[in-house]
Amino acid sequence: MNSRRLIYLSAKPSTELREFFERHDWEVSPVRSCKDLRKAAGNTPAAGGLLDLAAGLPSGEQDSLETCMATPNIGWVAIVSPGQLDDPTLRHLVRGYCSDYLTTPIIPERAVQAVGHAHGMVALSGEARGALGHPVVEDEMIGECESMQALFRSIKRVASTDAPVFIAGESGTGKELTAMAIHRRSARRDAPFVAINCGAISRDLVQSELFGYERGAFTGATQRRIGRVETANHGTLFLDEIGDLPADSQASLLRFLQERKIERLGGHESIDVDVRIVSATHVDLDTAVAEGKFREDLYHRLCVLRIVEPPLRDRGNDIELLAYHQLDQLRRGAGRRIQGFSPDAIEAMFTHTWPGNVRELGNRIRRAVVMTEGRMISARDLELDHLAGQSPVSLHSVRESAERAAIERALLRHRGRYGEAAQELGISRVTLYRLMEAYQMREPDSVGVKPRKRRQGTS
Repeated sequence: MNSRRLIYLSAKPSTELREFFERHDWEVSPVRSCKDLRKAAGNTPAAGGLLDLAAGLPSGEQDSLETCMATPNIGWVAIVSPGQLDDPTLRHLVRGYCSDYLTTPIIPERAVQAVGHAHGMVALSGEARGALGHPVVEDEMIGECESMQALFRSIKRVASTDAPVFIAGESGTGKELTAMAIHRRSARRDAPFVAINCGAISRDLVQSELFGYERGAFTGATQRRIGRVETANHGTLFLDEIGDLPADSQASLLRFLQERKIERLGGHESIDVDVRIVSATHVDLDTAVAEGKFREDLYHRLCVLRIVEPPLRDRGNDIELLAYHQLDQLRRGAGRRIQGFSPDAIEAMFTHTWPGNVRELGNRIRRAVVMTEGRMISARDLELDHLAGQSPVSLHSVRESAERAAIERALLRHRGRYGEAAQELGISRVTLYRLMEAYQMREPDSVGVKPRKRRQGTS
């Protein structure tokens, strides 16, 4: 069995605690100074960290300790004496850099569990795009749920043709990313990809934006301007929010799709343009057609091939995968090292309905990276604290929730293999069985029975 790495920072490391961790398959590296810590931290992709504040720190280490603990590849748990956190400096250190703390006298099993969870959270954040197994298709498109797998397959299929594609989906689901992925996989990949948001252009300017104009076509037209359709010649034109296109522009677009020719405003010359049209909208076009708000003949021209973007609330565990991916991108430019999300943040993200979808998720995480005061982003940092801990909770229930979530994720990643899940969590198989029975995650006294199936969309 491969061991997990523990960096044990203490002025007086406990031999008994070290041996207990080693018996539970941890490779322990005792360090006594920040200098030794820096050396040890650079030799591992992810490690658990045990900071023994109760034993005291060598003189002169207080100032440099915070810098050393900022390394993103170590998940820290502190050991403190009763009342020690009354010191505001130590309280800041534990709150900002540790995922948990233990009060002396230490219960070794509890220490192994706490460090195992801290290690798992660090490993999870580091594996957000790789070891968790979800595919990445063009930029930010991440997903392992079945609806996203179906989307990826659809992208590959439609990219091989040249027919118009319509992408349906709510705002913020990533329709433009899908359009770009289709373009980049198509035979037109070396030609321009031009996007235009039909809902963001004044009704009076849509025609000129799409088809361009000649000098003198109207007041203020001092020189010729090439329109978006002509700019995309030989490439792909993405018409976002096509449902907001005015009626006269719908007629012009239909004429272009039929004839493959345009005329600039104020011009008299027909210009051949070869583009592939990909369109999208959050509007229900079937309803819009029935209500006479969208031309039926244009609808049939645009919707030759149809793709549906799944809303974020229906993507289950992809919510957490996307959150860690977004965090990984954003924290590179942050002044502080943020290790991941607290259990209440994960709970809130799975509870929220995400009306703004992936765009909203990215905006909330971007704001949280700037505003958080700790090393873990909380539900409050995401402004979702009203969705987490809605009833009074004790420290015991918080730990239970965190442990349950860590066990579920480990079992999911290792496909129900108890030995490998226990190894990742830093506990023995017997301890894993005991915890699962205590949390009613398996039938009592039935070793080898798979855990109960997770409900889609829960952490």
